[in-house]
Amino acid sequence: MGVEPLSSHSLRVALAEIVARDHDLAAVVERFGPPPLWARRPGFSTLVRIILEQQVSLRSAAAAYARLQAVAGRVTPARVTSVSERDLRAAGLTRQKAAYCHGLASAVVAGGLDLGRLDRLPDDEVRSILVELPGIGPWTADIYLLIALRRPDVWPSGDLALARALQGVKRLRRVPSDDHMSRIARTWAPWRAVAARVLWHFYLSSGRRTA
Repeated sequence: MGVEPLSSHSLRVALAEIVARDHDLAAVVERFGPPPLWARRPGFSTLVRIILEQQVSLRSAAAAYARLQAVAGRVTPARVTSVSERDLRAAGLTRQKAAYCHGLASAVVAGGLDLGRLDRLPDDEVRSILVELPGIGPWTADIYLLIALRRPDVWPSGDLALARALQGVKRLRRVPSDDHMSRIARTWAPWRAVAARVLWHFYLSSGRRTA
């Protein structure tokens, strides 16, 4: 049985509950308004895009995705497997990310990975399946859960934007560690993915991303 994904309606309901509990997040919403849902269509192309977003800016990742589209025609498993890793590198992807994207496409084409069934599985099972793939670690799996599957209680540990936003929102003396962030995030359960959206909204709206 699948987990009910966040919708525009459930995001509003969750947001009302969170801001009632946390005055700091309430101040963010009062200043900048509610965060967007930031949803992406589940599937191969979205997972590829998240892989390309690892440790780079969203602008750089978008440029890499455009180069991948240009060389493959469409970002589908069949099209990506039809292009060699050498060609992907020639198109501007790094050696590692070319290998990761090609490996992911091959896993789907070979039938070893069925991305369509993930929306019916619990969060932990989705993570376990995804992190077995080369190039997909906990952050990538969690971002897919949060943005593509729209799970309501996912906290993407290791997200630098969230760390910087949390430092500003909670007025911390230094950027918090992953463990520190996770402890704070527990207070927002079962809506940690909604709190993450509020913090990203702060990060993008306040100019914190230039810090």
